[in-house]
Amino acid sequence: MDGRKETFAKISPLKNKDVIWFHAASLGEFEQARPVIEEIKKRHANYKIVVTFFSPSGYEIRKNYNLADVICYLPLDSEKNARKFIEILNLKLVIFIKYEFWPNFLNELKKKEIPTILVSGILREKQLFFKSYGGFMKKSLEAFHHFFVQDESSKKLLKSINLENVTVAGDTRFDRVSKILEQDNSLDFINEFKDNTYTIVAGSTWAEDEELLVNYINKKALENEKFIIAPHNIKQDAILELQKSINKKVIKYTDVWSSEVETSKKLKLSKKFVLSEVERTKEIKNNLAAYQVFIIDTIGILTKIYATADVAYVGGGLKTGLHNILEPATFGIPVVIGNKYEKFKEAVDLVHIGGCLSIKNQEEFNTSFINLKNDTNFRNLTGIINKKYIEDNLGATELIMNYLETKL
Repeated sequence: MDGRKETFAKISPLKNKDVIWFHAASLGEFEQARPVIEEIKKRHANYKIVVTFFSPSGYEIRKNYNLADVICYLPLDSEKNARKFIEILNLKLVIFIKYEFWPNFLNELKKKEIPTILVSGILREKQLFFKSYGGFMKKSLEAFHHFFVQDESSKKLLKSINLENVTVAGDTRFDRVSKILEQDNSLDFINEFKDNTYTIVAGSTWAEDEELLVNYINKKALENEKFIIAPHNIKQDAILELQKSINKKVIKYTDVWSSEVETSKKLKLSKKFVLSEVERTKEIKNNLAAYQVFIIDTIGILTKIYATADVAYVGGGLKTGLHNILEPATFGIPVVIGNKYEKFKEAVDLVHIGGCLSIKNQEEFNTSFINLKNDTNFRNLTGIINKKYIEDNLGATELIMNYLETKL
């Protein structure tokens, strides 16, 4: 709510500029927008880019994204807000991502005849558009000049309500994650911790994921098996609770890097204290290989950490909503997830073809990770399936850009 109060002030400086507006619900949708943003900036640098978010978890992580001229929250979807937002900006093109459908904004865009595109769209039969009582929402879809959807099912649903301007383009995140392989993904401190040892990386974990993971670490993990845990919630009390629950030797990211900052702040208070802290930090850094569990209580480096993994566990699939499995998959490693993944096409596909293993309880969790560790061939083949799946699904961005070039 506080962030929304700043939106109109943030966009006002762009009043007389040619603007392309991207709207993403959260971080995952932003990652789908990102390849298109990058291509537009590469080909049409004269346009200003505005990115709006609905969720703080997207905004907070990407609020400093350098290819956008303004990053802000989407105002509440009222007629007044929609009219004001669209009147301030000289919009040349609008791109909504996946399943963001805000009727007042869409109706205003339609009135102004502003080219509006849906990218990486997913439509489901349960949505209001396809109900007898969903007329208002159905009408808002007429604002879209074109729908780029992920699958044939979405195309058929749109056709059922007489919307024919649809292309099955797939998911732009495949293009995004494939580019990760072109960047430098090495992190010296992670390599030092790993020390050429079999390592499981658990990314974006929630409490229900961590319960299974900690139980496995405490009761099943061998000495030649390491763990990197990057929780979704990095608030200090949650991190300390996680750390205390593990009976192996644990190190946190902030044990080293934040202590350096804190030490510099205390410089005037006690030189003796500072020197002891510097020595402690140095000792930890020089002995990272001695730890078995590394908790990453910071944001922004998980993708690079996946590059070092032998196996990945991606959180959210037991209860709260599955996180991005394409990032670890692009590195050609097996991925393990919870059993609530039916809303995520890539997860459904990868479970079906065997690149992704789904678990629902402690027994299945333990069995999956023991099998992956002990059977090298199984582990390698599972990873190969994931890598090939990524490669087979590239190209959505280029297909979308070919269409957008006719509008720019």
